[in-house]
Amino acid sequence: MKLVLIRHGESIWNKDNLFTGWTDVDLSDSGRIEAREAGRLLKDSGYDFDICYTSYLKRAIHTLDIVLDELDRVWLPVVKCWQLNERHYGALQGLNKAETAAKYGEDQVKIWRRSFDVQPLALEESDGRNPRLLIEYRNEDASLLPLAESLKDTIARAVPYFENVIRKDMRNGKRVIIVAHGNSIRALVKHFENVTDSEIIDVNIPTGIPLVYEFGDDFTVAKRFYLGDETALIEKMNSVANQGKAK
Repeated sequence: MKLVLIRHGESIWNKDNLFTGWTDVDLSDSGRIEAREAGRLLKDSGYDFDICYTSYLKRAIHTLDIVLDELDRVWLPVVKCWQLNERHYGALQGLNKAETAAKYGEDQVKIWRRSFDVQPLALEESDGRNPRLLIEYRNEDASLLPLAESLKDTIARAVPYFENVIRKDMRNGKRVIIVAHGNSIRALVKHFENVTDSEIIDVNIPTGIPLVYEFGDDFTVAKRFYLGDETALIEKMNSVANQGKAK
């Protein structure tokens, strides 16, 4: 069984090095190019799909739209779920990562961005960014919607959704693609590969490059690899890692 995961292309807030979280910003021009290249890579490598999963956030939705357009598969069913949203960065959302690192120190920002179980400062209930007040989540259980999250919290929603919903599709022979976010994908990577809580801090997911998993019948990982040029992959991973450094 194969599974393809893609972190959305560069967003306008990625470009400006801002904490994004659940803020619903769109792709940058570069992000749209990344998405198109991801679609071309999949097409040239002979990939096809039966069902698609993505988050409620437009940067992931639009990345998937572009990928499917390249594959000439815009008619495929798409399931959108908030459980695949980016980690909620709470009150950090909208702040510049480098400026925040200069103020609080690079080590603290790395903890906020990459640690396993440390939450950033939470939003106030009355904050307009509170997802419980946003129309996108009007049909969701408000008690489940976060005001801030650690990676541990993100795992607690993303992994059960994979296990209870997506995995069933794969078991039934469907070819699945997931287009999501850096931390929701890190959550799945940690789960698939049994990455330790301390090791996950150094796992970086590049934008717009398909990550392929091949599983055995017992869902152990038989093989995992990125499509595309290795040099470009390393550059993107380093770029992600350096976002939280003071200028």
